[in-house]
Amino acid sequence: MKIAIIGTVASSFYGFRSDLIRELYKKGHIVYAFTSEYTDTDLRKIKSLGAIPVTYDLNRGGLNPLADIKATYLLAKKIKEISPDLVFSYFTKPVIFGTLAAKWAKVSKIVGMLEGLGYTFTDQPEGLLPKTKLIRNLQIFLYRIAFPYLDQLIFLNPDDPVDLLEKYNLHVKAVNILGGIGLNLESYPYRPISKLPVNLNFLFIGRLLKEKGIHDFIAAIKLVKHKYPNTTFTVLGAVDKSNLGALSEDEVSNLKQVGIIEYPGHVNNIQEWIVKSDVFVLPSYREGVPRSTQEAMAIGRAVITTDVPGCRETVIDGVNGFIVPRWNPEKLAEKMIYFIEHPEKIQVMGEASHKIAIEKFDANKVNQKLMDILGL
Repeated sequence: MKIAIIGTVASSFYGFRSDLIRELYKKGHIVYAFTSEYTDTDLRKIKSLGAIPVTYDLNRGGLNPLADIKATYLLAKKIKEISPDLVFSYFTKPVIFGTLAAKWAKVSKIVGMLEGLGYTFTDQPEGLLPKTKLIRNLQIFLYRIAFPYLDQLIFLNPDDPVDLLEKYNLHVKAVNILGGIGLNLESYPYRPISKLPVNLNFLFIGRLLKEKGIHDFIAAIKLVKHKYPNTTFTVLGAVDKSNLGALSEDEVSNLKQVGIIEYPGHVNNIQEWIVKSDVFVLPSYREGVPRSTQEAMAIGRAVITTDVPGCRETVIDGVNGFIVPRWNPEKLAEKMIYFIEHPEKIQVMGEASHKIAIEKFDANKVNQKLMDILGL
């Protein structure tokens, strides 16, 4: 079969889709990887997976109706030239405009996947800004147009279809829950903690955005440091200068300087940093199913995360870690202190994390499930 996979950022193909593309190639399918943000190096990496890169124009962030209509028309032309048997889109704008383009190109099977609902559907403690509500309403309007043309819509967690489809009365022919896009477990081998640490190291991985819970994490750290000053807290993630709710470079520098956090900046060896940590923490406001948590679990780390969509799919409370209420630094600090005072639980819960990762997040199992949904 000829399969067109429509995404945006090229790195997502070889970062998160590589095992799927290799498996499709191995089965004899011809895969076209549509990317709108790329470098020549990116395109070479996509080719090395066995896919044929196809570039197209789509403004990932903006909402310019005329530009989007033109881009969708041009995308439809490129799809028609290939004449694929299946179009599979992921991320919000490709699911909307890729689906419409595929319909215009008369593709016989069209599937979309939303790996999370995004910031416009993420509750904030002080409520959503009027601009965010406006963007969300526009998204819903566009979903209402595109969704009826989908043969299948895939979500990662069971909360998202309720909060999107049921709440806004959106029609889709069929819905599936994938449960996480999965990991190549060989790339994240089990590395249990060999001995009980004297001073624990808690690790956060994610963009330093408010909705990732970074402010709650910092507030919790200060509470823990007051009682256990020698505890280490490592933060890995990029500063987003364009996001008003993000930690600024000055704030990060100051937190590092006064010894609140360790911040090595951008790193490529995430696995090594997880291995050096004792407990993984992600106090996010909403996720699809967070990849960083899956990585930490595969390596064998206990997890503290929030009781929100996506995050609650990763932790069985009291088994491989703890689920705490969102927006609650006090409860977060309480569970970090629990691990400091009961270090033997780190090993037990870390082992449980690893077992759950094998059961739920093995890319081989996930990709087989995805290919079954796609009918491949």
